[in-house]
Amino acid sequence: MSVKPFPAYPKIIFCILALIILVSCEKKIGTIKKSDIESMPSQIARDFETIYSDSGLIQLIMRSPLMERYTDSKSPYSEFRKGIEVLFYDGRDEPVATLKSKYARYTEDKKIWELKDSVTAVNEKKEILETELLYWDQQKELVYTDRFVRITSDEQIVMGTGLEADPRFTRWKIRNVSATIYLKDEE
Repeated sequence: MSVKPFPAYPKIIFCILALIILVSCEKKIGTIKKSDIESMPSQIARDFETIYSDSGLIQLIMRSPLMERYTDSKSPYSEFRKGIEVLFYDGRDEPVATLKSKYARYTEDKKIWELKDSVTAVNEKKEILETELLYWDQQKELVYTDRFVRITSDEQIVMGTGLEADPRFTRWKIRNVSATIYLKDEE
């Protein structure tokens, strides 16, 4: 009996398959662009609630379904794309004022809040401010907008364009008043 050698073509096929496997396993490490890193949040919080207190007394409670914090950008900021709600307690048992919007952004280095889309603020006197865009500059202690505003109180509704107010919304001024509607008749 004689032993037949293996034909050459299976060896050739084996070498070709090995070569294909080696070539396909080549390392392809791509570089991540700096702009891609800056566009990704460094922190994400879902359904969060933050309580700020002073000397054991609640000052405010902030809630949001989603907060994304971007610390790798040139100007770090936090974005609240699904809205924000703030309840101001000022050490009392019940909230004395509220603030809500469907979008908010806080720029950390400038200390400026930008609130957009259905912005509603209620102060201690129960005056209701409604607008589509509102800024709060914490360094200047100024709340302002150049958009249409509506302020409703027990006695009147004041509408106009542009507003400046203190952060507590106790003193406010509408720049261009377009209408004042009195709700109560004088007796």
